[in-house]
Amino acid sequence: MPNKVQVPRISDAVAASLERRILEGSLKPGDRLPPERELAAEFGVSRPSLREAIQKLATKGLVQTRQGGGTSVTDSLESSFFDPWQDLMGAHPNLREDMLEFRRMLEGQAAEWAAERATEADLKRLTLAFESLNEAFSADDLGRRAQTDIAFHQAVGEAAHNVLLGHLSAALLRLMHDNISLNLGELRNIPAAGVSLKSQHGAIFSAIAERKPGAARAAAETHIDFVRATLAQSLRSAARRETAERRLHTDFPVSSTS
Repeated sequence: MPNKVQVPRISDAVAASLERRILEGSLKPGDRLPPERELAAEFGVSRPSLREAIQKLATKGLVQTRQGGGTSVTDSLESSFFDPWQDLMGAHPNLREDMLEFRRMLEGQAAEWAAERATEADLKRLTLAFESLNEAFSADDLGRRAQTDIAFHQAVGEAAHNVLLGHLSAALLRLMHDNISLNLGELRNIPAAGVSLKSQHGAIFSAIAERKPGAARAAAETHIDFVRATLAQSLRSAARRETAERRLHTDFPVSSTS
């Protein structure tokens, strides 16, 4: 019949709802879905319908089910970007500058949109991320600082409420994890760098919380500009030290005998 109404299957509706949670970042890579009984009760559907919905997502590569391990969200939306660049970053250190340049563009836009679009729930998450970042800087824990730095910038990206930007930001931050640790380690050798970084994150947070899009973009761009400049300074200093050490051992070789 030409006017026949197409009624969506229950499993399709459930799959679409779960897919939306994955796209928006409510369900992140590595997150496990609630137990089957709980999830079926939440959606008000039978367990066979729920299983069919999960199978649809598994076919798309969005989730994977392991025997005895439940169902978890995959990183398929990010890995296609992340995997090839991870190896290239290690082989070509000059890509670091390109990555920081791209990060400036991406995070400037993310901060501007976050200031325009962030909900109260977004601001609460951003506040928690900012407080964790400050605690890590106060404790001078390099690993924790890198982790909370990534979490803060990811919270900004998600508050921008653009699905593509959010997932691209997540992929970029994953790619930068080791690089961020390296950057922070090198910047730690520069006097007052820690104070400046803390102040810059505070400026980004305040501008978003106060709904100032232009100021938020400027703060994010200023932050990346500072990282690029101070990192370049640190790398030049490291190169000078290495050159001086080579000259020392060449001009005054250390004898192997006493």
